[in-house]
Amino acid sequence: MDTATALQKAEEILQPLAQEFKHPEADRVDVILAVENLKAAVKRLVEERLGYLVAITGLDVPAKPAAEGETPQGSVDVMYHFAEGAAIITLRVNVPYDAAVVPTVCDVLPAATLYERELIEMLGVTVEGTPVTDHLILPEDWPDGVYPLRKSFTGLKPQGA
Repeated sequence: MDTATALQKAEEILQPLAQEFKHPEADRVDVILAVENLKAAVKRLVEERLGYLVAITGLDVPAKPAAEGETPQGSVDVMYHFAEGAAIITLRVNVPYDAAVVPTVCDVLPAATLYERELIEMLGVTVEGTPVTDHLILPEDWPDGVYPLRKSFTGLKPQGA
């Protein structure tokens, strides 16, 4: 399947679930989804055999200055990247810090477990239903609530400081 056909097919099968489609590059489509549609979108790609999971990544989006009386709220973009030849299909959900929760996709794609574990410990995203939540990268004694891929992370203070 050529790149244009793969991207067109992705848009067709994900249209009922998508909030928006963006085309940041000629061989890419970003599918903006509500978090409740994420698992259904992954299932559709798998059922249609449209690409394979390349990675799950997260992007910290820090709070912008809030209007008077509002509390600034940052968020995390969670992106599921699928490849079909040269075509890249990215499923993108945005979750606020205070509700940084996505459903597991391990029941659909078992290989997603490593990426989900990374989201949990590096960005503080809760992955509901993921089968394994052990530390993947950080030491077991890493402090709770400290996420090294969040832009607010400035390093750990030395012991006794």
